[in-house]
Amino acid sequence: MPKVIPSSSLPELLHAGMTVFVQGGIGEPLHLIEALQAAPEASAGVRYLSCLVPGVNRTDYAAINETARLKTFFVPGDLAASFKAGRIDFLPLHYSGICSYLADHPPVDMALIQVAPPDADGMCSLGLSLDFVPIMFDKSKIIVAEINPAMPSPPGSPKVPYDRLTYAVECEHPLITMETGAISDTVAQIGENVANLVEDGATIQLGIGQVPAAIVSRLKDRRHLGLQGGMVTDGVKELVEAGALDGSRKTYEPGKMLCGMALGRQDLYDWAADRDDILFRPATVTHDVRIISQLDNFVSINSSLEVDLTGQANAEAIGGRQISGTGGLVDFVRGARMGNNSRSIIALGSTAAGGKISRIVPWLDNNPVVSCPRADIDYVVTEHGAARLKGLSIDERAEALIGIAEPKFREELSASWQRLRREVVSR
Repeated sequence: MPKVIPSSSLPELLHAGMTVFVQGGIGEPLHLIEALQAAPEASAGVRYLSCLVPGVNRTDYAAINETARLKTFFVPGDLAASFKAGRIDFLPLHYSGICSYLADHPPVDMALIQVAPPDADGMCSLGLSLDFVPIMFDKSKIIVAEINPAMPSPPGSPKVPYDRLTYAVECEHPLITMETGAISDTVAQIGENVANLVEDGATIQLGIGQVPAAIVSRLKDRRHLGLQGGMVTDGVKELVEAGALDGSRKTYEPGKMLCGMALGRQDLYDWAADRDDILFRPATVTHDVRIISQLDNFVSINSSLEVDLTGQANAEAIGGRQISGTGGLVDFVRGARMGNNSRSIIALGSTAAGGKISRIVPWLDNNPVVSCPRADIDYVVTEHGAARLKGLSIDERAEALIGIAEPKFREELSASWQRLRREVVSR
């Protein structure tokens, strides 16, 4: 049986040279993190390992102590200072690649996780946020778990033995929530254009943010949609309640919504807590291209920061500065490419900086990071329309993308393409 300790005792368990895995997503153990921050000297020389979801997990573990380090797979703004200081080891991996990396990783000294209270059989549910805990659970020599009654035990979430925990910290705090915010007219139009590509009976994958929320709001008149992806969101709840999503035509786990995490408002968590049609699964399942490809009529919907005229997408850097990571984008894009009657969509606004900058660019020269290669891209959608690049030549791609760019930039983009085209031929 685990030893029950207060969160304030966690720093006493640390020593220099340790590798400590910390759960991300809404399962982030907030009380344990507060204990680490309250005793920064305990993190001296500690190597932290975590997959921090941008906009959700805001703790910079490398900043707890000047000699601590963090190995992670996204570099959101919260980590910018430590990344610049060289205290963060950033691994540019797809989610499927993170799974492989962690599976091959040597055992870690400690894992900090959050679970629901044990049931009558002595099992603790991982609740609404699996993260990479199923991979790391048996690779951790010491497991310190928050036992949080606010974490539900949904029927479709895996459980771990309470007596496998080394230390239990009994606490209660609200789960991390996320609000979508107001949707602009531009984003609403993007949502409309994407929704036009989603048919009745499609299985969809959505990310987080305003664009996915706008898309969902335009899908409520569809029927027999299914869900398979990284997360279930407020919008998914709305689709179910509107009668649009029931999973009845899914070709993998029919009738079930399959995801790795719930992310949204508290009422979403309350709704998901008792549903037996939601299967929470680790990234080894949700982001497995072999599984995704088994879905007929699968539609992968993700965002990007910019797309160049050949179809290359950058979803993680601005002006060459890393601000995020690749995430699961390419896993879903490639799974869709292999599926029957499936498609992938990259949705983005046509401009940035208040309309001063085009997000359809001639070439990713200012941002040499290619998050999704041009050979994988299918649809690109802006508020000005949808361009399907699959099967098009480089000249046809450029023409299609210029056609969905902000009109005031189209002439400039066309001229840039002609110049680039001559350079490609002359080299």
